Amino acid sequence: MPKEQKVGCARPTGGVVGEAPPADSGEKTAPAKQEVKPMVQVGKKAPDFTAPCYYQGKFASVQLSEYLGKWVVLCFYPGDFTFV
Repeated sequence: MPKEQKVGCARPTGGVVGEAPPADSGEKTAPAKQEVKPMVQVGKKAPDFTAPCYYQGKFASVQLSEYLGKWVVLCFYPGDFTFV
């Protein structure tokens, strides 16, 4: 089940489970070669990730692996009043 988060001014983050968050050293460096990751495909296993959610009237964090073996529908949409 989703883990409840405190409501506040900080923006909740999500990401792929097992990967370190990007480090911000404050220095600008030349762009490095980007690692090419395979695209998600219909019928294939999705990578495990965590994401912020709104569940039963509260803000929470959900991890995809909590629903292993179950059908899951993910709905992504832009925030209100954002340019897409």
